Amino acid sequence: MYIDGQWIAADGRDTQPVINPATGAIIGQVPLATADDLDRALESAQRGFALWRATPALERARVLRRAADWLLARRDEIAAIATFEQGKPLGETRIELQAAAECLEWYGEEGRRAYGRVIPRQPGSRTMVVKEPVGPVAAFAPWNFPLGNPARKLGAPIGAGCSVILKPPEEAPASAMLIAQALIESGLPAGVMNIVYGVPDQVSRHLLASPIIRKLSFTGSTAVGRHLMKLAADGGQRTTMELGGHAPVLVFDDADLDQALNLMVGSKYRNAGQVCISPTRFYVQENVYSRFLEEFTLRARAVTVGNGLQASTRMGPLAHERRVEAIQALVEDARRQGGQIHTGGHPIALDGGYFFEPTVISQLPLSARVMNEEPFGPLALIQPFRTFDEVIEQANRLPFGLAAYAFTQSAKTALLVGDALEAGMVGINTTAVGSADAPFCGIKDSGHGAENAIEGLEACLTIKQISQG
Repeated sequence: MYIDGQWIAADGRDTQPVINPATGAIIGQVPLATADDLDRALESAQRGFALWRATPALERARVLRRAADWLLARRDEIAAIATFEQGKPLGETRIELQAAAECLEWYGEEGRRAYGRVIPRQPGSRTMVVKEPVGPVAAFAPWNFPLGNPARKLGAPIGAGCSVILKPPEEAPASAMLIAQALIESGLPAGVMNIVYGVPDQVSRHLLASPIIRKLSFTGSTAVGRHLMKLAADGGQRTTMELGGHAPVLVFDDADLDQALNLMVGSKYRNAGQVCISPTRFYVQENVYSRFLEEFTLRARAVTVGNGLQASTRMGPLAHERRVEAIQALVEDARRQGGQIHTGGHPIALDGGYFFEPTVISQLPLSARVMNEEPFGPLALIQPFRTFDEVIEQANRLPFGLAAYAFTQSAKTALLVGDALEAGMVGINTTAVGSADAPFCGIKDSGHGAENAIEGLEACLTIKQISQG
């Protein structure tokens, strides 16, 4: 851990094993924070906030920019470590590292542009609206993007002038520590950033019970997000929530099918489907349904599954054995309810790792669990539709509203579908809905607030009116 400018080892603390998901082997131990550790982190964050909020925005930007350069200068080494502990293919990890560096740099630059405004008044008077950092932030990051998620959680508050206590995932701790190391080496003062690991519920309860914490940022499941919002409500802390998804994909009969297939197969099996915005429910118009299903199945069958460090691998393992069991249960339920498995549907016995076949399922009733629960795995559900109204109803049926996708060559259809889909992010003829300069956000049960972009920085700022007569 990293508390008040010091690295904290596992001595005298409980630990949790870190497991390579491609082999099932234990590769390290991560220390779990004690109550005293968390109190030290809170006190450090309070001191760090007083220091950092008084630091000019230009200097904050320089630290974040240097951290981005530090990461990129070591991209091969860092990407290999992240793949080793999280499992995704090395090519994906390199892209993630690039995005993490861009995120840090962007927040630094945007922090210099947190402008207020002057409201016109009579001569000799004026009213100003200024933006100030909200205070110490508690941030919780999941394991599926072990470099990108910590960069987001750290970049926004640091760019805004806040201090932050980050709890990265215990499953992939080294990746987060490399992001932290980049900031430390780039001149981030002690106290501005504290990194702790621990039993999630114990850490969250302890941090959110403290009046020092003024904001919570969480990425994870809807159930845990609701629990954390209740804890934050007791202390009046503002929240940013990026929660679960179940992204629909609408493929209209005038779509460029090759484009849709190229983008969707790659996106579906990216990170073994362990992506909150992963396309999952594919609704394909009847005239092109058979061709799309056949081609998608062939391409899914050709995806090479294996250790992410091997050059030939296109899909790595699931995060742990529990994910394999969860995906298997969803497939078996689908099969019992009449779903047709076109390819996949089984775990893969490979080197002791947690692998599962890329899977395509059709003819699913709405009662199937996988049609209602986020699979967070390599399952593609392909269903036909006839009319625009019918497919919009199905796409919006669930309480989730994170990402949605559509493919059409009709400008009118594109406009209509963009308006009709209930999601925080809509990709039309593209999967590019996540970038440093665009808000990453959900609606309904998929959360509220935004990360990235101006909105992500604004979430760490508060406003003050100053009137002078």
